[in-house]
Amino acid sequence: MAYIDYYKVLGVAQNATPEEIKKAYRTLARKYHPDLNPNDPSAKEKFQAVNEAHEVLSDPQKRTKYDKYGEEWKHADEFEKQRTRRDAGFGGGGQPFGTEGGTYWYETSNGENPFEGIHFGNDGFSDFFEQLFGGDRTKTTARRGRKGQDYQAELYMSLKEAATTHKQILNVNGEQIRITIPAGMANGQVIKLRGHGGKGVNGGADGDLYITFVIPDDPVFKRQGDDLYTSVVIPLTTAVLGGEVTVPTLNGAVQLKVQPGTQPGQKVRLKGQGFPIYKGTGNGNLIVTYRVELPKTLTPEQRTLFEKLRSTNS
Repeated sequence: MAYIDYYKVLGVAQNATPEEIKKAYRTLARKYHPDLNPNDPSAKEKFQAVNEAHEVLSDPQKRTKYDKYGEEWKHADEFEKQRTRRDAGFGGGGQPFGTEGGTYWYETSNGENPFEGIHFGNDGFSDFFEQLFGGDRTKTTARRGRKGQDYQAELYMSLKEAATTHKQILNVNGEQIRITIPAGMANGQVIKLRGHGGKGVNGGADGDLYITFVIPDDPVFKRQGDDLYTSVVIPLTTAVLGGEVTVPTLNGAVQLKVQPGTQPGQKVRLKGQGFPIYKGTGNGNLIVTYRVELPKTLTPEQRTLFEKLRSTNS
């Protein structure tokens, strides 16, 4: 297995914090996402490399193993198990196992080789080791299937797209996957597509694909749970005398009646005009805040009318 410097892939230092790793991943995942680079054949490979690096470095246990064992980090548990057996009664205060010339060696503190005279096969293990560690290593490895690598991806949607159930095709390792996205998805919500990650080893299960949904802020609506919030500007005369105003909703504009004497900042609730409830029935509410627009300039006639109004209130 060729060594891959995951820190270099993400462009972060080896002592990078989890926040720095996450930030670098998000930036590079957006940069190399195949859907955003249809004319760049190398984007897919780079995107996969970024996902692989993030999958390892974002997991504290995997990162520790990677820092310690490098390209062999996936076999860390096997190494630790061998070391535990060795320390339990083999070799005393000698040096740790290593490889040289295709054979395993162990040197005690006095320079003697406790395994002198034992023949080692081409695979680096003798009958002695097979008995010591529990049988044929090759057969044991073949029987022990390993799950494939999990993949991480981000899927961007607008607020209006997230408010409707729709189908979408994803390209994963050259394979097209059609998924149905239910209405009501939240920003940062994660779903798992089982078996759509890396291929398993030795008959092990395929890894999974984790998709994080990213829904940027909407210029019209602010979402809180299943409720939506928006504001509309009404003229001073409409606030005082009443009238109608056009209010945006996810399903199009509607006319809303404004009561006379409406105050600046006053709120009204449109029941059922909010965001769809995820995997439920119905919608939240739409909360509309009135912003009263005051005139910046007055005509002479308007000024006269306002002065008369002031005199009646004094």
